[in-house]
Amino acid sequence: MKLVRAFLGGMLAALVTTAYAQQGPVLIYGIMELSGTGATPGTNFDNGVKLAVKEINAAGGILGRKIDYQSQDTQTNPGVAKAVAQKAVDQKAYVVLGPVHSGSMIVSMGETRQAEITNFTGGEAAVITKQNNPYVFRTSFTQSSSMPKVARYIKDQLKAGTVAITFTNNDFGKGGRDEMQKALAAQGIKVVADVSTDPGQIDMSSAVLQIKQANPDVLFAYLTEEEGARLLRELKKQGFNKPIVGETTIIGQKVIELAGDAAEGVLGHVGLTADAPQPTVKAFDQKYLAEYKQRSDHNGMKGYSAVYVIKAATEKVGKFDSKALAAALHGAKISAKDNPGVLLDVSFDQNGDLDRESFIIKVVNGKQQVIATVPAVGAKN
Repeated sequence: MKLVRAFLGGMLAALVTTAYAQQGPVLIYGIMELSGTGATPGTNFDNGVKLAVKEINAAGGILGRKIDYQSQDTQTNPGVAKAVAQKAVDQKAYVVLGPVHSGSMIVSMGETRQAEITNFTGGEAAVITKQNNPYVFRTSFTQSSSMPKVARYIKDQLKAGTVAITFTNNDFGKGGRDEMQKALAAQGIKVVADVSTDPGQIDMSSAVLQIKQANPDVLFAYLTEEEGARLLRELKKQGFNKPIVGETTIIGQKVIELAGDAAEGVLGHVGLTADAPQPTVKAFDQKYLAEYKQRSDHNGMKGYSAVYVIKAATEKVGKFDSKALAAALHGAKISAKDNPGVLLDVSFDQNGDLDRESFIIKVVNGKQQVIATVPAVGAKN
C-alpha cells in the first residue's frame, strides 16, 4: 500500500510539473535605467537579473516553468518609467523589477499597485515604502535604516563632531540627506555645510570649495555614481584631506574605476558587496565575472538576489499568483543556506523593507575592502 501511495504521489507531482510547463514561460518584466544618468546602476541591476534567470532556467525554471525576462529602458526618465510600467501591466507580468532610481519608482509604482503586481525596486528613498503599497519590496536598505548605522560609525569610529553633507538634488539624494541629518542630530553631530549638486553635474569645483570652507571633521557624500566619481576627483584636486564617508553609491565599483586614485581611503556602508567573505557571495562574484568580463557592483547583486527571492517565495506559495506572492513576502525570512541565490539571509517586514547584515567598506588599492560587518537589525545577539 505504501508503494502504491508513493507511486501515485510521484505521478501526481509529475502531472503538476507537466501542467505548469505546458502553460509556457512566466513573464518577469524589468523597468530599467539602461541609458541616461542612471545607466550604471540600471545596467548592472539588469545584468544581475539576466544571470539569475539564465541559471534558474537551466535548472528547470520555477515550478516547472521557464522565466521569460523582458526589460525596457526608462532612459532614467520618470515619465518613461511610468509608461513602461503600464506596458508591463498590459502584458500581464507576474513580477516587475525596477526601476532602480527612486524618482522613477515613486512615479511608476502606482501602475503596478493598481494591477496588484509584485514590484521589486533598487530605490533607497525612504518615501517609497511609506505609502502603504502592499506590492512594493526593496532589494536594498531604506535610507531610514542605513543612515543611523553610518552616523554611529562617524561618531564612534571617526570621533567626528562636525560633518559636511553633499548630495544629489533629486528624490534619492534629498531623501538620503534628510535621513542623515536626523541621524547625525541623534548622535549630537553638527552639520556645518549642506551642499547640493545637480543630477549629471560635470563641474564640482564650487561644491568642493563650499565643503572646504566649512572645514568639517568628516564629509558625508551621497551622490549617484558618475557625480560621486567627479566629486572625488575634484576633492583630490583641491587637496581635501578629511575622511570621506558615504553610502553604497560612493564606493561602488564604477565609482572606483572612474575616480581612480581619488577613491583611495573612501569609506562606505553597503548592504551588498562582491567582496563580502560569505561563500555564496564569492560564488556569485566568480559567475558574474565569467558572464560579463567585469565584476558586479551592489546593483548587480540586488538584481540577481531579487530573482532568487521570487523563486523561493513562489515555490512556497505553490502557484503563480502575484497577489499571493506579495502576501507571502510580508514577514518572510529566506535563508541563504536553503536558497544560495539570495546570497545573504534576508527578511521582509510589513512595509516591504528588508533586513540583513551589511558591511563597512574601505577603498584600498582600487578595491573594496570589508573592514567591518554590521549585523542585521533583527539578528539575535
